[in-house]
Amino acid sequence: MKQTRGYFGRRSNVWTVAKNAHEKALQYAYRDRKRKKGHFRGLWIQRINAAARLEEMSYSQLMGGLKKANVEINRKVLAHLAMAEPQAFKAVVEVAKKALN
Repeated sequence: MKQTRGYFGRRSNVWTVAKNAHEKALQYAYRDRKRKKGHFRGLWIQRINAAARLEEMSYSQLMGGLKKANVEINRKVLAHLAMAEPQAFKAVVEVAKKALN
């Protein structure tokens, strides 16, 4: 019952309803911890794509060029560079362009 404090209506004070509500909440929490990773990956890809297109490159071309150049940098770091360090991101794009040519 302590864990269902703050739930609405009978979900907070009737034992069987509260138990079921809490179990369902735990299921949602487990599922959404997994989904959160996918949501962030999608966000990073959008940010990288937007910044890459400012440099006349698509996301897939950029990632293909980085792979060809053996640059192992993850999407989280690339997205951060794209947002906070545009000059560093531009240097990464140049490396990818050289690898494609």
